[in-house]
Amino acid sequence: MIDIKQLIKFISSPKVFSYTVVWLIVIVFFGTIAQKDVGLYASQVKYFSSYYFLFAGFLPLPGGRITIIIMTVNLASSLFKKNLWKMKKLGIIIVHIGGLLLLIGGGITAKFSAEGNMVIGEGESSDHVDDYHDMELAFVNTSLEDSLEYTIFDAPLLGEGKRIKYDKLGIQIDIIDHIKNVRIESRISPADSIYKGFLNDFVIIPKQPDKENTQNRPGLIFKIEGTGKETDGIYGAFLGQRVPDTFEIGGELFFTEFRRKRTYLPFAIELLDFKKVMHPGTNVAKSFSSEVNLIENKIPRRVLIQMNEPLRHRGYTFYQASFVDGLDKETTVLATVKNYGRMFPYISSIIMSIGLLIHLLINLPKMLKKRSPSSK
Repeated sequence: MIDIKQLIKFISSPKVFSYTVVWLIVIVFFGTIAQKDVGLYASQVKYFSSYYFLFAGFLPLPGGRITIIIMTVNLASSLFKKNLWKMKKLGIIIVHIGGLLLLIGGGITAKFSAEGNMVIGEGESSDHVDDYHDMELAFVNTSLEDSLEYTIFDAPLLGEGKRIKYDKLGIQIDIIDHIKNVRIESRISPADSIYKGFLNDFVIIPKQPDKENTQNRPGLIFKIEGTGKETDGIYGAFLGQRVPDTFEIGGELFFTEFRRKRTYLPFAIELLDFKKVMHPGTNVAKSFSSEVNLIENKIPRRVLIQMNEPLRHRGYTFYQASFVDGLDKETTVLATVKNYGRMFPYISSIIMSIGLLIHLLINLPKMLKKRSPSSK
């Protein structure tokens, strides 16, 4: 029979917290070194956003998430110790609560936060954010009179070997290959009749993925059945494809679009003017800013977004990240973050500071009393 007291004593032991802190230092060290070879995103996924990772290809070791979970359980269980709940340890209790809030905030951020960017040309507006990493496949119905109808297949459905049955359109999609980075080449010989659209004239060839995931151009090869004998076959799509494949489904005209996952916002941002200041005698930007209209409920509000001066609205934060030079107009790139745990570090830091101050004030008389004999 499990002794609850002994279990709580073991789980809440300060040694457990010390070991997890040391292990976090080890993870940070190896994760930082690995960035040079695999890039920031891949290193983050392997070491910090995982429950475990394989060392030397076969030895499983605790990842960042399981380590943080152990630290959180350790801090939470330590609050159940009876000898902690004393007036003289009030400061320690408050510090523990502040640290626990910091870890909980980190978990909320890891689980629910989203990052992406918004690319807007001068005079244009956007109401969606493109994800940095996840992709989606869109079937766009162009047969409607006054609008486009989008059918979206999200990232979890697009893994190699996946099968999608979509009864509304009466089609079946088999994912043959999902490639992280591709290059496109013209065919040197006629294609087999099973290849349709873009793949009839070109081939999609896997390319060594870039260290920075945002620099890759993902591609997708998939087979469609149910559109008709002439249009059923194997299709290809890739990020940034200018001429999409088109086909008919049930008498309606569709085209496909393989793009970064979009999150639509309850408001829009219109770029009025983009300005940049260059370092003298160079082509390197010293600073840049975007004057925008924040449009919500058809009411515009003018805002200036500058470096280190982001726009915060409805839980989203828009940072001035970069820009794209154009021949006729400038284009701004706004890094966009939605972080549900954004306030936790501020709140927990204040709580821990108060706890440390209270602990100091409670123990100050004892410290002064110990020093008084030596001062005579």
